[in-house]
Amino acid sequence: MSAQLTPAYRAVIGVTSPIMWQWSRMEVTGLEALPATGPVLLAANHDSYWDPIAIGVAAAPTRQIHALAKSSLWKPVLGWVLDGMGQIPVQRGKGDAAAMDRAIEELRAGKCIGIFPEATRSKGLELRARSGFGRLAQAVPEATIVCATVTGTVDVPRFPKRPEVRVDFFRPADAHVDPDEPPAALPARLLSEIRARAPRVVPGRRPKPVAPASP
Repeated sequence: MSAQLTPAYRAVIGVTSPIMWQWSRMEVTGLEALPATGPVLLAANHDSYWDPIAIGVAAAPTRQIHALAKSSLWKPVLGWVLDGMGQIPVQRGKGDAAAMDRAIEELRAGKCIGIFPEATRSKGLELRARSGFGRLAQAVPEATIVCATVTGTVDVPRFPKRPEVRVDFFRPADAHVDPDEPPAALPARLLSEIRARAPRVVPGRRPKPVAPASP
């Protein structure tokens, strides 16, 4: 790994890398789309608890990702690890101004901020893009916008079936930041492009089929 990673981040990547590279047979493409330095906003799909791990391991040779994560994860021990990894706790659904302020500060300091526009796992359902990504993009317009798709992670816990995880980084077709448009507009465009490449998948050991959309 050539990127500058905090000790806690490096340790977690070291522990989880064998799960991704060996067991999950992870393939990574487009890593050149992720700048090694400077402010970056990274958007990705979210279908499995393993998504942030897969993306983090895939990006580690280039840089560390500081993700916005639900504050309920900050429990004894795990919270200490997440702090050491530079992750940012956010109270989901409450317009957490403190979390946004910290993310803006980190972006302006040249960090890479990772966000799942859907804010939670899709569970096979179509979820709307939340406005947080757009608000950050409008606050730090100099940030480079990068998308990532991650597939195959729902199969990681389906032992003995071996997963085939794939992470693709790419620059979106329309990353224009318009200060006059609603903050949710940009993440909606990005999510549409991401989901065209990575359709929603139901997680779980024995996933139920996705119900057909209502006419």
